[in-house]
Amino acid sequence: MKSLICGSLAFDNIMSFDGRFSESILADQLHKINVGFLVPNMRREFGGCAGNIAYNLKLLGGDPLIMATIGQDGAPYRERLTQLDISQQCIRTIDDSFTGQAFITTDADGNQITAFHPGAMSFSHFNKVADTGKVAIGIVAPDGRDGMLQHAKDCADLGIPFIFDPGQGLPMFNGDELKGFIDQATYVAVNDYEAELLTSRTGLTLAGIAERVTALIVTRGENGAEIFTNAEHLAIPSVKVDKVVDPTGCGDAFRAGILYGLTNGLDWATTGRLASLMGAIKIASQGPQNHAPSRQEIEARFEQAFGYRF
Repeated sequence: MKSLICGSLAFDNIMSFDGRFSESILADQLHKINVGFLVPNMRREFGGCAGNIAYNLKLLGGDPLIMATIGQDGAPYRERLTQLDISQQCIRTIDDSFTGQAFITTDADGNQITAFHPGAMSFSHFNKVADTGKVAIGIVAPDGRDGMLQHAKDCADLGIPFIFDPGQGLPMFNGDELKGFIDQATYVAVNDYEAELLTSRTGLTLAGIAERVTALIVTRGENGAEIFTNAEHLAIPSVKVDKVVDPTGCGDAFRAGILYGLTNGLDWATTGRLASLMGAIKIASQGPQNHAPSRQEIEARFEQAFGYRF
């Protein structure tokens, strides 16, 4: 069953800062901040929320359908998707724009500062969900502002259940707009910081948000995740990793696990655990799309972590 993934395709320029941001930014001088970070290591990766989610869903054996916009420099990404056998049916090229570009700096504690040039993402609203054909589920992930509003409305109007995943795009929307997303969505997925911002902007509590959707998923990094449904509140444990290498894209890997569970009829506990495992697999490698476990390896790691097969 196809999963429609509305979101960004981007090139991630990932840099490492050997120090700690907290030691370089003075709290009492934030009104005139002027800092620079020496980043001795830098690499360029394929990224963007839609690309990352689709990549991880493909690893699980899912059928991702990306709806996104790329720019005049997007040929390498198209070649990669061809190699991965991921459909480009709903990817539009904007000839007079660049593909979205993220510039991500991670410090010694795993904190990140990101600058993002949206480029072709700003034209994502030109893509219409009605043109995708039959899909089982969708996700509205960070993308151009107008595109996120349009695609959420399209999914709701067409009766397609979807996950609202505002991510780093959350600050683009006011409280009423965020309530609109929540009321149209079937599921909401946020990390702990985004959960605080979402409740602050909407005036809703987490319990209040959970009442409006089938499930609210809140990821909490090394502390696992929580899933709130009408019937239960599940605490999902994190999966132990030998080494934390790079957190970039872990949330997207987690969401791929959620999509897989929902399209394959897994219960919420198993779905959450699979999502947690996918995030753990990702964090052990550099970049959002460089881990490449086989489906059999994922199944074996799930059984090792949780004592049963999914």
